[in-house]
Amino acid sequence: HEQARGRRREALADLQAKLDLPAPPARIEAYDISNLGETYAVASMVVFEDGLPKRSDYRRFEIKGVPGQDDFASMEEMLRRRLARLPKDREPGARRRFAYPPSLIVVDGGRGQLSSATKALADADEHIPAIGLAKRLEEVYFPDRPDPLVIPRGSEALFVLQHLRDEAHRFAITYHRQKRGKRALASPLDDVAGVGPSRKKALMKRFGSVARMARASEDEIASTPG
Repeated sequence: HEQARGRRREALADLQAKLDLPAPPARIEAYDISNLGETYAVASMVVFEDGLPKRSDYRRFEIKGVPGQDDFASMEEMLRRRLARLPKDREPGARRRFAYPPSLIVVDGGRGQLSSATKALADADEHIPAIGLAKRLEEVYFPDRPDPLVIPRGSEALFVLQHLRDEAHRFAITYHRQKRGKRALASPLDDVAGVGPSRKKALMKRFGSVARMARASEDEIASTPG
């Protein structure tokens, strides 16, 4: 146990050195945008504290103010909403939603996503280091450097970023599955006024399918129990 904790400390110290951070990143928040269909975007936030996933702090944000698919604008909206919490959490005696602010923000994507994040940070007047994690995991983007930093394979720092990316993807995929599952259970009856879950159940029990219901007479439908 103590050995594992020591390794995590070393990994965070390595990440601090590679990214030139002022301190080992005790709390890392990673952000990712997923598009579900053409009109629906969702953003997810994955949190690591002391090198381990802190799943109770994971969050999902439904993107509200961005029409269509625009990952850059979606990233900016999500970070604005997250950063708006920080002053509230800092108030003395506040019921904190999160224990403390992130010491590092990681956005999934390259230069474009990162510039959206840094804009949100500047507008909120928050000075939190932020990096962009490219599709090729070893490439890390910084706001003030034209070229990405290449992190050596096999390094402890890369191991932390890999774990973070895996968690972010796992979290996004479970959400996609839930959404797809709900969509598969959706039926044309959902759009009919006055038909709630119990009426839907009763009608499906009697007719077996929406197609058979469509062929039924008004009287047959009206005489369904419930």
